[in-house]
Amino acid sequence: MKPMRSVMFVPGHKEGWPAKAVAAGVDGVILDLEDAVPLDLKAQAREVVAASIRMLATEHPEIGVYVRLNALETGMTGDDLEKIAIPGLDGVLLPKNYGPRDFVACEALITHFERRNGVAAGKIEIVASLETAQAYGSCEEILAASPRVATLFAGTAKDADVSRSVGFQFTPGGAETLYLRSRAHLANRAAGRQHSWVGLWQDLKDPEGARQFALRNREIGFTTLVMIHPSHIAIANEVFAPSAQDVIFYQGMIDAFDKAVAEGNAAVLYEGQHIDYAHVKTAKQVLELHATLSRKGQ
Repeated sequence: MKPMRSVMFVPGHKEGWPAKAVAAGVDGVILDLEDAVPLDLKAQAREVVAASIRMLATEHPEIGVYVRLNALETGMTGDDLEKIAIPGLDGVLLPKNYGPRDFVACEALITHFERRNGVAAGKIEIVASLETAQAYGSCEEILAASPRVATLFAGTAKDADVSRSVGFQFTPGGAETLYLRSRAHLANRAAGRQHSWVGLWQDLKDPEGARQFALRNREIGFTTLVMIHPSHIAIANEVFAPSAQDVIFYQGMIDAFDKAVAEGNAAVLYEGQHIDYAHVKTAKQVLELHATLSRKGQ
């Protein structure tokens, strides 16, 4: 999975909108075939999404390209994959899932259409969109169900499927979903997944609320903010990337530690803090992320 700070839903049937998202600075897009598309436009949307995938792969290969499928229970998942499981697609989101069996079924469908559509075997990832109590209750099993499951997306939107399924009442502070989000992130990291998605903030009139939501989730350890509006892209890109001060601080830490090691020490006092090999590993990880984003021109 590509490192992405910001990933935005784009209605699948809206031609030209993916290019607008890229121009706004997003790291990845989710071309939506599910809730954002009227039922009578599903077939048309599949064709538009396929064209968008090809355009993005050609013109913006650095952008992560995902498609939210229709849920297995609709009977339309195979229809979706037949059209959009094509070269240039990084992965799919499987919504309204209820546990590991759904991902075994989704994997089988993807494998079939990868072969039919000339996609390299195993190329297409699955992002598990956690929208039900059953899904949140089986995070570890979902991650183990298929090697295609690249991450869990901890969705905790107000008045959406997840709030209805779990029964929580949304608050801006998020205390009611802290356990859900933390469970999903811990399961991701315990399973070796380095990228962890969270979202989304729906109040478009409250940009400061969006920033605080992003900051709180970054503190937990999430790496990627999923969003529904381009006004949140800059917030996510700032919050989920090392700041200039971070880069200076951690490079200084490495330099100070290297000097200490050269003098025969395995620990050093840096900026008033005790530093040893464990801290330097963290510092190098931060700088590696900064270098990756810099190479992408971000």
